Amino acid sequence: MSRPLSDQERRKQISIRGIVGAESVAELKRGFNRHLHFTLVKDRNVATPRDYYFALAHTVRDHLVGRWIRTQQYYYEKDPKRIYYLSLEFYMGRTLQNTMINLGLQNACDEAIYQLGLDMEELEEIEEDAGLGNGGLGRLAACFLDSMATLGLAAYGYGIRYEYGIFNQKIRDGWQVEEADDWLRHGNPWEKARPEYMLPVHFYGRVEHAATGAKWVDTQVVLALPYDTPVPGYLNNTVNTMRLWSARAPNDFNLRDFNVGDYIQAVLDRNLAENISRVLYPNDNFFEGKELRLKQEYFVVAATLQDIIRRFKASKFGSTDSVRTVFDSFPDQVAIQLNDTHPAMAIPELMRILVDIEKLPWNKAWDITKRTFAYTNHTVLPEALERWPVDLVEKLLPRHLQIIYEINQRHLDHIAFLFPNDVDRLQRMSLIEEGGTKRINMAHLCIVGSHAVNGVAKIHSEIVKTQVFQDFAALEPEKFQNKTNGITPRRWLLLCNPGLAELIAEKIGEDYVRDLSQLTKLHECVDDDLFIREVAKVKQENKVKFALYLEKEYKVKLNPSSMFDVHVKRIHEYKRQLMNCLHIITMYNRIRRDPVKLFVPRTVIIGGKAAPGYHMAKMIIKLINAVAQVVNSDPLVGSKLKVIFLENYRVSLAEKVIPATDLSEQISTAGTEASGTGNMKFMLNGALTIGTMDGANVEMAEEAGEENLFIFGMRMEDVTELDREGYDAQKYYDQLPELKEAIDQIKSGFFSPEEPDLFNDVVNMLFHHDRFKVFADYEAYVRCQEKVSELYLNSKAWTKMVIRNIAAAGKFSSDRTIKEYARDIWHVEPSNLKIPPPNEPRDAAEQSTPNGTAA
Repeated sequence: MSRPLSDQERRKQISIRGIVGAESVAELKRGFNRHLHFTLVKDRNVATPRDYYFALAHTVRDHLVGRWIRTQQYYYEKDPKRIYYLSLEFYMGRTLQNTMINLGLQNACDEAIYQLGLDMEELEEIEEDAGLGNGGLGRLAACFLDSMATLGLAAYGYGIRYEYGIFNQKIRDGWQVEEADDWLRHGNPWEKARPEYMLPVHFYGRVEHAATGAKWVDTQVVLALPYDTPVPGYLNNTVNTMRLWSARAPNDFNLRDFNVGDYIQAVLDRNLAENISRVLYPNDNFFEGKELRLKQEYFVVAATLQDIIRRFKASKFGSTDSVRTVFDSFPDQVAIQLNDTHPAMAIPELMRILVDIEKLPWNKAWDITKRTFAYTNHTVLPEALERWPVDLVEKLLPRHLQIIYEINQRHLDHIAFLFPNDVDRLQRMSLIEEGGTKRINMAHLCIVGSHAVNGVAKIHSEIVKTQVFQDFAALEPEKFQNKTNGITPRRWLLLCNPGLAELIAEKIGEDYVRDLSQLTKLHECVDDDLFIREVAKVKQENKVKFALYLEKEYKVKLNPSSMFDVHVKRIHEYKRQLMNCLHIITMYNRIRRDPVKLFVPRTVIIGGKAAPGYHMAKMIIKLINAVAQVVNSDPLVGSKLKVIFLENYRVSLAEKVIPATDLSEQISTAGTEASGTGNMKFMLNGALTIGTMDGANVEMAEEAGEENLFIFGMRMEDVTELDREGYDAQKYYDQLPELKEAIDQIKSGFFSPEEPDLFNDVVNMLFHHDRFKVFADYEAYVRCQEKVSELYLNSKAWTKMVIRNIAAAGKFSSDRTIKEYARDIWHVEPSNLKIPPPNEPRDAAEQSTPNGTAA
């Protein structure tokens, strides 16, 4: 067999990464040397690898700038409807390689860096992840930005520029330890501060009522400083903007007060205002009702709405004569998508602007507001729903509380009119929850204030309609929609799995990158022996490469011919990492009972972060590591079974582990995972799925055929039935000897001999308050895993199933998702128009338009 190609050589072959012209390579080398000299003020004798990374990043960024300016100029002239994606999280990961791919520069850059005697992969590894998100919701926002740019939509992502992103996870003695993620320490070459667009945001104060209307006075002001990051579409010369706000104290902060005496302390206190954008709250699927978090939510909303309205007024549509009619066209020019309820204060804030400042009558303002906003729900877990105490909102945002009360009053009047004497219904549907501390139900506010509400997978949208918000759906069924999540094939195939991307391109051409539904053409190759071998070979190379990485980073030696069984996602009870752990213990016990019996070798890789305050999740990490220690050091087991906890799972690590995975674990209790997107990434990258009928797994099975996934366990109806009759964990423990054995080992301290009762909390939870019914699915899970091992022995049959999965993955492109949002919710059409690149003159007709642009 011929020597496998190095990554460097393979990249040169890959046409979908851009053509290499001698001129472009020479130009990139010139740009690199110029930035090293003028931007970094270094020469080759003293430059560090980090200097080289920055020189390359600035060189690539230079190629974005012309397209960026031209795109924004084009939007100013054509004045299309603008899409605003509001999110408190954008989990972007690294930017360099994605930018090279989307600009078609990767091959030219590879060649230039090679000629300069440097190693591209080493430079790429220096870049920090932009970890401004927790998991699915934040990464979805990032994929959506990529798709909106690729589809030529005039879209903007708006969020917060956290100084510290999601914590770095260290594992010490098996426990998670958090470290601050100082991602900006060395500077960020991809952002451009825009102090000229700085805006004031108000907090606290009180409301004065006068004949002219309400006035919010005596407020504290914090300034919002925007930082813009370019978002390039795939090979279409469109570059959109992600605008993230940073909090700054005004220069007179604390100095207009009487404490002139303590000037030094007044300046030091500026930190209090600037703390608003200091750190990302590290909770996934959990609501923490802290004042600082509410400040963050209002901060992003208030700054963004001012920006949206400024841009609207500067546009052709906005500049009509009479103030009264200016805002009539607002919903035709502006769509705002709320990514969960985190930016829900945008609804009362827009009402405040329209009614108090622009002096529109309430009904007109409310009509505009409803037609502008749409809300995406991301979870049905009750502990994740935002319910802000009325007292806190009254203190921080007194005018907004009044507006919310008014919205609620009119809403309840309407309900009472439709359902006279139904007090129960009024209570269920109110925006205000009485009883104990009064709270505002932010999901109810979003539903009432939006023209569209969507879930993120078919099963989830059904639960939203028929269970969580059934009263609202009965009232306005047409408001509720489904938009199944997707992932960008640029990052999650081209970037992370060049070998597979090229193999597919050789078979079906390159157009699939912009139209992933074309993957169905691969169904014709499912019996092509050469193609089967090539797919298996790419997977094997990815596994070897990942094993080498793990050896280098974590000093663990893997067997690359073992099955890579991977469970990576946030650690949460509903995601049931514990069930995986019980399966590991079961496999371990089987090997020990009969060491000579055939066992299909496995490397089980589990990774993910636990929220710092989530005790049970942290115990689960400790248990996995304790089990790993016992399994990995048992000579009877040898290389048959290895367990790895993957430290500090993040976007850049996902890009390494996903292409190397054989088996993807998607095992949440049916009805709990809204969609999942990791499941889609694994499917696209040639892993098979073991999973429950939950979230998007249901649609994956629908696309590929249930026989091509390893589906097991209770369906949603079974869970409901089990809840009705009462879940009794003890019953399963008594009936299943292998389950009993595993639990007894955990309980007795077999995995924690120094501290035998270390895992008492975990065991106690599993028996007495396991909302997610791990024991109920254990037997079906273990049986299903046996089927997985059996198929893995037959490499050809396994790979054929892999090909069927890849061929069925087309639906799960975020391009498809965004097209559905565009047509069904935002009422805009995606455009294939390729804006001319910066080096070509613009259309003569366009030349004559004014040059002033609204940023």
